[in-house]
Amino acid sequence: MIDGQPFKQIGEMKTGGLVCVSDHASNFVPDDIPLGIPSSLLETHVALDIGVGGIAARLARRHGIPAHIAQVSRLVVDLHREEDHPAVVPTESDGHLIPGNIGADVEARLERFYRPYHDALAKWLDAAKPELIISLHSFTPEMATSDEERPWEVSLLYNEDDRAALHAIRLFGEQGLTVGDNEPYSGKELNATMNRHAEAHGRYYCAIEIRQDLIATRADQARWATMLADVCGRVALALD
Repeated sequence: MIDGQPFKQIGEMKTGGLVCVSDHASNFVPDDIPLGIPSSLLETHVALDIGVGGIAARLARRHGIPAHIAQVSRLVVDLHREEDHPAVVPTESDGHLIPGNIGADVEARLERFYRPYHDALAKWLDAAKPELIISLHSFTPEMATSDEERPWEVSLLYNEDDRAALHAIRLFGEQGLTVGDNEPYSGKELNATMNRHAEAHGRYYCAIEIRQDLIATRADQARWATMLADVCGRVALALD
C-alpha cells in the first residue's frame, strides 16, 4: 500500500467530470494479517476483481477520468459491503474457507482499512462534484461452486436509481456486446458503495461489471478502458 493507505487516487481531478471508483482492485494482504490460505488463491477472483485495476489506471492516465482505487484485498475487508454486513470480513468465498478470518477483530479491520477508504472517497467525491461515477468491478465466467456459465460480457448493476444504467445498457448493446441488466447478481442486494456515495447524494453512476476472461491482458484492459470512456462519456451527455 502507498503510505500505508488502503486506497490510492490517480489522475487529475476535474470538477464536474467523470470519475472512477474500484473497490476490489487489489489482492494485497498485510504481513500482520495471516489468512491461512494458499498464496495461489490470491491470484484468483476470490482475492480481487481481475483486470479492473489496470482499466482504472488506464482511465485515469489516458482518458482523463481520475480514479479512487482500493489497495487492500477483499479478503482482508470487503470495501463493497456495509459495515454491519456479515461478510465484510469474509470467512469463506466461492467454496474456499478463509480460516484466518474466523474470529477476526472486525472492528479493527474497519478502523484500519474500511473507514479511511470510505472517508477519503466521500471527501474526494465532494470535491469532484462528478457528473457521473463509474463503479468498476469484474465477474468470473463461472463460479467454482456452480457449473452455470455466465453469458454476459458486461453488465450494469443498480439499486433504486437506474437512470445512467439504462443508457449504458443500450450503448454497450450497440457495440454488439451481450449486456446484463442486474446480472449475474443484482444491485438491489449488492450496491453498498454506490448506495452510500451515489444514490444517497443523488449522483449519477454506472456500476459496471466486466467478465474477467475479457480483461485478463493489458491489451484487453486498454481496449475496454477506451470503450468505457466513450460509453460513459455519452451516458453523461444523455443525462445532461
